[in-house]
Amino acid sequence: MQNRMELSFSAISSNESFARVTVAAFIAQVDPTMEELTEMKTVVSEAVTNSIIHGYQSQSDGKVYISASIEGECLELVIRDEGIGISDLEEARQPLFTSKPELERSGMGFTIMENFCDDVRVVSEPMLGTTIYLKKQLSTKKAIYN
Repeated sequence: MQNRMELSFSAISSNESFARVTVAAFIAQVDPTMEELTEMKTVVSEAVTNSIIHGYQSQSDGKVYISASIEGECLELVIRDEGIGISDLEEARQPLFTSKPELERSGMGFTIMENFCDDVRVVSEPMLGTTIYLKKQLSTKKAIYN
């Protein structure tokens, strides 16, 4: 059996922690390790922050969408925005690259996602937005959705 949740919220920075905690609460039901829970909270933070700062350029009129599903021990996350998109996806995925150096951004968002997830796929269209697909095989103590 698959368990699924969907969430949408205004693209404002104060909602980043809301997204992180909500996804963590959803994941917690399958009893992941603390390390996995922390990693997934970090991944959500990075993706949501990218949507807000880069996708919507810190304009609060957009929405960020998250869907999550757990089947067995496999977690799938989709984080999407309808912002300006990424013009050069290959460049954006390079460690330390940032389009907002004036905001002291580290440019490590995609690198962090790739290190903490088993599979990361990014689809982006200029002026249509960005969707990030993430998969993580959890080493849960119990998988309640088999």
